[in-house]
Amino acid sequence: MARSEFAIVGAGALGSILAAHLIRNGRSVALLARGQRAQQLREQGLRIKGLSEIAMPVEVITDPAQLRETGTLIIATKTPGSEQTMASLRHVTVDRAVSIQNGVMKDELLSQTYGRERTLGALADTSGELLASGEVLFTRNVNLFVGELDGSMSDTARGIVKTIDDAGVRATLVPDIVSREWSKFVGWVGFVSLSLTTRVVTWKFLSDPDAALLIARLTRELGSLARALGIALTEDRAILPLGLVMNGTEAEAVAAVQKVGADYQTKAPEHRMSSLQDLLAGRPLEIHETLGYALRKAKELNLALPLLASLYSLVSAIDRTRDR
Repeated sequence: MARSEFAIVGAGALGSILAAHLIRNGRSVALLARGQRAQQLREQGLRIKGLSEIAMPVEVITDPAQLRETGTLIIATKTPGSEQTMASLRHVTVDRAVSIQNGVMKDELLSQTYGRERTLGALADTSGELLASGEVLFTRNVNLFVGELDGSMSDTARGIVKTIDDAGVRATLVPDIVSREWSKFVGWVGFVSLSLTTRVVTWKFLSDPDAALLIARLTRELGSLARALGIALTEDRAILPLGLVMNGTEAEAVAAVQKVGADYQTKAPEHRMSSLQDLLAGRPLEIHETLGYALRKAKELNLALPLLASLYSLVSAIDRTRDR
């Protein structure tokens, strides 16, 4: 097939939202999808509602071998199977590759496949929900932060970000994307772990004193891993007030987590982590490429993360033994 400006791997909520906006703005997009979702797209096209109303056809690819060359490759799949996904795309020639997946392992996989110089980091504060009808409900459009891993502000990255932003999905080029990704990740691990073990809406586990204590201790463990890797953390885009959670007393840390819970109760009382949604829907959990990745990096550094290790074993057991 001919070179496209963008190739998007994964036609879930975010992949579909990006594809629809880019196509509407006149950009050439190839969308890699599988199974029923591919059939839906071929028959119905992309259909977005909510923050945007878009309905249009899209070029759908089902075999990665069909994709040979693209300007920007965007990985928008769930993290399970990421290594196999990247192996199937190793032959593709790209100007830049970027993943909007959860966690931080994504940058390492892309760098191994295409080189660090062609890999962009990303942190999405953008969300939607793929409905059974095939429509996508676009619910949140705050910002898609993108940046070169070396902190430079290249013209290529600037052009990609401008194209996405001009299309209607808010995007910003930043010089500290690695710090931002890790600053979210160190708190996100606790949110995921407690959402899977308590199976309640987000504000409830954040507000519980024992759950809040576990989240605070997990955040401190992940913070120690970031420090060992030489990664500076920032309050910007973090899902917890990291300074207080990591450097305050335990009581102050617990109170800070509970305050975040109170905010969720007021502003998003029905919010459930996507990990919990996956668990309840019988889908694979994003734990081995996120929690498991952190443990593997810690092992390389001879760094002990005992609480994370225990919770990883627990959620892994939940994943293996649940009804599907």
